[in-house]
Parts: sequence; C-alpha cells; structure tokens
Amino acid sequence: MPHLPAASLSRRRLVAATTALALLTAACAGSTPGLTAPVSADPSSSTTGEPTPAPALVVTLLDGTPFNLAEHLSRDGRPVLLNLWASWCPPCRQEMPLFEDAARRHPEVLFLGVAVQDDAAAAAAAAAEMELTYPLAVDLDGAVDAAYPSPGLPATFLIGSDGTLIGAVYGGLGAEDIEGLVAQYLDG
Repeated sequence: MPHLPAASLSRRRLVAATTALALLTAACAGSTPGLTAPVSADPSSSTTGEPTPAPALVVTLLDGTPFNLAEHLSRDGRPVLLNLWASWCPPCRQEMPLFEDAARRHPEVLFLGVAVQDDAAAAAAAAAEMELTYPLAVDLDGAVDAAYPSPGLPATFLIGSDGTLIGAVYGGLGAEDIEGLVAQYLDG
C-alpha cells in the first residue's frame, strides 16, 4: 500500500465520515427530507377509482385517554394529520415543535402523533421534554406501524373528515410544508 500524505489521509477520513453521517441521516429519515409521496397516483383514490379508507387506528394517548379514529370521525369530524415519529429520530424531534405550533393555529384539524418502533418511556420523556400538548401515543404492539407503513421516519399521513386516506409525506417537514398540507388537503 502506498504511503499517503497526512493531508490526503485526513481528507479521505473527512469524506468517509461525511458519507457515513449522510447515510445515517437518510436511514433515520427514510427518505430525503420534505419528499412528498402520495399513497397512490391519485392520493384520494385507490387503483379502482374509489376513495381509500384510512386503516383502523386505536391507541391509548400518553395521558391515558383512548383514541379511536372511527369514533373521532363520527363524533368530532375533524380531519386528522397523523405523524409517526420516534424519540431516537432527529428529524422527528425537529418537526414536532412545528406540529405543536400548527395544532394551536389550526384547531379545525386534529394533530395526532404516534411513536412507533420506540420505547414507551423514551417516547413519553421526549414528549415531556419538548412540552408537547397535542395528542400523542405510543404504538406498543406495532399495529399502527403495520397499518400505516412507511419507508422510514418521520412519516405524516393525511386523513380526511370522511375517513379517507388523502396522502402521505415521508421525511421531515418544515413549518411551511405543514401549513401547505393543512391549506391544500385538510382545511375544509
């Protein structure tokens, strides 16, 4: 093996470290941050042209309150912005305070966060640390993660007031992204 000058070796280590960091970030985010991917070519319909119903969603919120999507839609009727997150996911933690702000500005939409692939105590501690007040739950049995599959975290699903799955966004969102989703799909 030829002898490399120290500067060349340092540059190679820097490139290797930068590449490793980029791969780790991409693995956590599951995709390029802000990448929008609809559930189907037309997010409001299935391949048969019929609206796609949102999968069942039943969780216990961190405050102990049960949440059932079907009951929520029949009693409350607000559309739902469902965000899948984890305490160990940096892009998730970056966008959660933005969801908190958006939830305060848009009471006409229910913002719901569900920690998936996570430890319940770690998820609860992260939520407390960030002082989040919108409804949050932990997917203890993996049912939510299975019903709402995504290529990685964070993942945000839009559910209409009629119970249809409007679309999904994979990767971290900024404040303008969240406002755009609410305005375009959920503000009715």
